[in-house]
Amino acid sequence: MLRKSYLNLVLTFCLSIILLSNFAIPAWAMGGEQPPLNEPAPEFTLPTNTGDGEISLNDYQGKWIVLYFYPQDFTPGCTIEARRFQQDLPEYIARNTQILGVSVDDVDSHREFCDSEGLKFPLLADTDGSVSKAYGSWLGFGSLRHTYLIDPDGILRKTFLGVNPNRHSQEVLASLDELQ
Repeated sequence: MLRKSYLNLVLTFCLSIILLSNFAIPAWAMGGEQPPLNEPAPEFTLPTNTGDGEISLNDYQGKWIVLYFYPQDFTPGCTIEARRFQQDLPEYIARNTQILGVSVDDVDSHREFCDSEGLKFPLLADTDGSVSKAYGSWLGFGSLRHTYLIDPDGILRKTFLGVNPNRHSQEVLASLDELQ
C-alpha cells in the first residue's frame, strides 16, 4: 500500500510539472535563477550526438543561437518541439541561426532520437545538469522546457520559459525577426 501511495505521489508530481511546463511561469518558481538578459550567456562545453566530440557556445560566434532545453528524448512534447525546429530549420539557416538542443539524456540517446526523427541539428548531453543549472532550467532530475536566444556576440537577448512545443519554433522565429 505504501508503494502505491508513493507511486501516486510521483505521478502527481510529474503531471504537475508537465502541466506547468505549458505556461509561462516566473523564473523563481521553477528551474532556478535565470541568467540576465543583455549580458554574456553562460559558457558551456558539452558532448554531442554528431560524433564531433564536444560543442561549446563560443564555437558559434558570429551566429545567432537557439539554445533550447527539454526534459527527455522520445517523449511526446519533446518530440513535437524537435520536429517543429527541424521543419523550420531552413528558416533558421536563412537567419544565420544555429539550433542546439540540451537535455540530461546521454549521447547515445540523442543519437537514436536524431536518427528516428531526422534531426539535422546537434543535441547536447548535459548528463550532470550543470548547464541546465547555469541557465536556470534545472528541475532536480532533468531540464525544464526553456529556450534562450543568444546573439552573434554571445549576448543573451531573449528567454522563453514554459513553452508550448506545438507553436514554439514559430515564436522563436518571430523573435529573431524582431531582434535582427
